[in-house]
Amino acid sequence: MSEHLTDRELIQTGGRLGIFLKLFAAVVGIIVISELLGIKKIPLGPGSVVLLPMLYAVILGLLITPDILGKPLAFLRKIIGKEEIELAGPMVMLALLPLGVKYGTLVGPNIVKIINAGPAFLLQELGNLGTIFIALPLAVALGLKREAIGAAVSICREPTLGVMTERYGMRSPEATGTLGTYMVGTVVGTIFFGILGSFAVYTGLHPYALAMACGMGSASMMTAASGALSMTVDPAMKDTILAYAATSNMLTGVTGMYSVIFLALPATNFMYGKFVKLFGKGE
Repeated sequence: MSEHLTDRELIQTGGRLGIFLKLFAAVVGIIVISELLGIKKIPLGPGSVVLLPMLYAVILGLLITPDILGKPLAFLRKIIGKEEIELAGPMVMLALLPLGVKYGTLVGPNIVKIINAGPAFLLQELGNLGTIFIALPLAVALGLKREAIGAAVSICREPTLGVMTERYGMRSPEATGTLGTYMVGTVVGTIFFGILGSFAVYTGLHPYALAMACGMGSASMMTAASGALSMTVDPAMKDTILAYAATSNMLTGVTGMYSVIFLALPATNFMYGKFVKLFGKGE
């Protein structure tokens, strides 16, 4: 093996470095703009919606992608292209690692409270099954066929996508429905849960119960929801809320897959047949 890189290898290495630097520059620009905008509270009904810099960052990230950029912003395509988009996916996982460490430091000091709420953490996964009764009939009524099973079986993150792919195959309608919900959650989930987290406190439910609900199996969605919730309630509850949300998110990642396999998927298949007959959407 040669000890020196060939000219072709040097060009490829330089190209990858250039892509990384462009992506890094775009991220820094988004961070600066988002932080300058700061936290905004918008009065809405009996409460208010808290908009965090993370929400601005998601929206700005969407706006500068090549498929959305219009002619007025075409010059930005020289910074963000398809290569940068492909690199951004793996980099997200790396960027979430420090966030996980931060939440781990919050779980430790609140471990006694978490242990006392242990059964609630384990049983809260059963609450996710309630969404099937809302999402499945709506999907069937809109005309989806077997795709409705995959789309409504859960929040459809990586574990669910793996289960549906293994059970039905990647090209199956069920897996297609799961992937569709996964992509929608990736694009708008953070924005939706960020707004929901700030407004949910006015439902009258205890903030700690809402904090557990923030842990739905997605690190970015959990962060947006729990961050907005912690900014809305008593500041003294902030660390406990973030700890509850982080613990709930971790347990959901562990128990959620088994909940889908043994509870959600059989229930969804059973109810699908009922709703198909009810809405006259026979296959």
